[in-house]
Amino acid sequence: MYQKEQLLSRLSGYFSFIAIFISCLGLLGLVISTANQRTKEIGIRKILGARLRSILNILLKEFAMLIIIAIVIATPLCFYLMQKWLGGYAYRINIQWWVFLIAGCICVIIAIVTVGYQTLKAAHANPVDSLRSE
Repeated sequence: MYQKEQLLSRLSGYFSFIAIFISCLGLLGLVISTANQRTKEIGIRKILGARLRSILNILLKEFAMLIIIAIVIATPLCFYLMQKWLGGYAYRINIQWWVFLIAGCICVIIAIVTVGYQTLKAAHANPVDSLRSE
């Protein structure tokens, strides 16, 4: 009776994995590009005595706002669409709020790890090398 839904579930799982993978690659590319553009700024901040935490906060704050805006836009839309889709079944279930909280937390954690790693990589570089090109 639910063969179509099982097929749809498998296909949506595969395509969701591909979409998440592509979005993570896009985030990584954006972070690498931003870190490369701000290498001189990071070098100057290090020379002037900025701590690693303040350098991390600069880039994390920028990307965290983008992720939070995306979550705020996507959550009500997904909730509405899931309620419409699940409302068509004989045995209805309600979507719990914690599902969206967990998904949002996972997105934020992935972004923090990606931005943090690239920022640490740029911050540990020798500031003289980044400023030498002028």
